[in-house]
Amino acid sequence: MNILVVDDESVIRSGIERTIRNQFPDHRVFLASNPEEAVYLLKNESIDLVLTDVLMPGMTGLELMEISRTRHAHVKWVVISAYSEFAYAQEAVRLGAKDYLLKPIGKDILIEMIRKLGEEISKENEWSKETHLLKGNLRLLREAVFARWASGLDLGAIDIKPFTENHSHFHLLMVRMESDRDVKLEHFIMENVLSELIESAGTGFVASIDAKSLLGLVTLRDDNGLGRLVEQLRSHLKRYVKTPFQVLHTDRITDFAKVPAEVQNLRKASASQVYDHYASGGDQAVEVALQYIQSNYHAELSLEKVASVVYLNPIYFSQLFKQKTGRGFKEYITHLRLERAMELLRGSELKIADISERVGYPDMRHFSQIFRKKNGVTPSEYRQNMSGAEYVEH
Repeated sequence: MNILVVDDESVIRSGIERTIRNQFPDHRVFLASNPEEAVYLLKNESIDLVLTDVLMPGMTGLELMEISRTRHAHVKWVVISAYSEFAYAQEAVRLGAKDYLLKPIGKDILIEMIRKLGEEISKENEWSKETHLLKGNLRLLREAVFARWASGLDLGAIDIKPFTENHSHFHLLMVRMESDRDVKLEHFIMENVLSELIESAGTGFVASIDAKSLLGLVTLRDDNGLGRLVEQLRSHLKRYVKTPFQVLHTDRITDFAKVPAEVQNLRKASASQVYDHYASGGDQAVEVALQYIQSNYHAELSLEKVASVVYLNPIYFSQLFKQKTGRGFKEYITHLRLERAMELLRGSELKIADISERVGYPDMRHFSQIFRKKNGVTPSEYRQNMSGAEYVEH
């Protein structure tokens, strides 16, 4: 049996691994410190059982379980949670988890659970496992052929008809992401969510076009169900995906030969379509960015650096930042620094050169120029004016 342990605490990972290896030397144990590593191992190893922590950075164990059910339906899941997180364990059981373990994990309880599930997995029909593997390989072949065809590339001697004979009419859906970072996890999420929604709305499949794009083909049971499918897709992606994305679709297609041209049209439409931002996403990303700026305004701050803190493309982040704050990024930084400078000029006896450096301007001359442009007076004049005003008040 192949067991995957997913937990961001190394002590728990190594403790579970040690217990399993000591008691069940024939079992293989794989370790993942985060959902990204778990996704990689699920895709590249024949995992039978996953033990996952509930609360981890970026994604909960329940979300990992939920988005993995379609592509890894044979995998059994056990959730690890603290007593205070018991509600998560109840939700895990609702999602189909075989069991849950409360921290701190008792060695005897862990051993008994592994023994019980090991017997259950070993009793599963080998034929069904081979069938599952065969279906998986056929699915990958179909998706690879379809992706190549959709991209307008030559198929050589491969006949596309067996892949399409059940789809006399269909729609294409394209999902695209915008990010400068590695988006393997988001790609996995999108693939699973889109596959599950297509299955619930009709028949079809999903193919990966590139590292940031997916193409779905769906023959709907209800001809009027496309709008509902697209809205459900957007809703799920906003919940799970931590990067801007687009959802595009075609009208009803009846001629499969038109697929490459339709895909080209979707790509062109993508260039002018605004990206959705994730969850309460845009607000959350800007809020994190503002906190970072507040703590680091005295240091060198570039748009690219702050965008990377919230994992957003700089161009998209710039647009989002202005939309949420009403100020451009550079304008906001300048305003914040000058506000802090004025506070120090009014309330301290620090030299102007020291104040300049404290608010992020190592060059005092440059600081004075910006200050005067904004306030109409130099820093020295501002301090004198404020001192004079206080003297008059007294």
